[in-house]
Amino acid sequence: MTIEVTEANFEDLVLKSDKPVLLDFWAEWCGPCRVIAPYVKEISEEFEGKAVVGKVDVDSNPGISQKYNIRNIPTILFIKNGEVADKQVGAVPKKNLVEKLSALL
Repeated sequence: MTIEVTEANFEDLVLKSDKPVLLDFWAEWCGPCRVIAPYVKEISEEFEGKAVVGKVDVDSNPGISQKYNIRNIPTILFIKNGEVADKQVGAVPKKNLVEKLSALL
């Protein structure tokens, strides 16, 4: 299940997570974001119980975007133990995202 991450729940869901986190920074108006959205949803189902998969709407949560210097979307951060372990900018094949997340398990 994909979780909506907001400034209110960011610390609990992402920084304090005991599992690796895939965090998709996106916006409604972003075409490439819509391209990878189905991949992110599939990954959330495939990694259920092993990883946290969340989405951050950059328009609604500018603080999180600023904290991580998100300048282009989609940007996907891979976070482990509260630290950014890897990053992917732009729309890429699903296998690229799966490989990066799998490396953190």
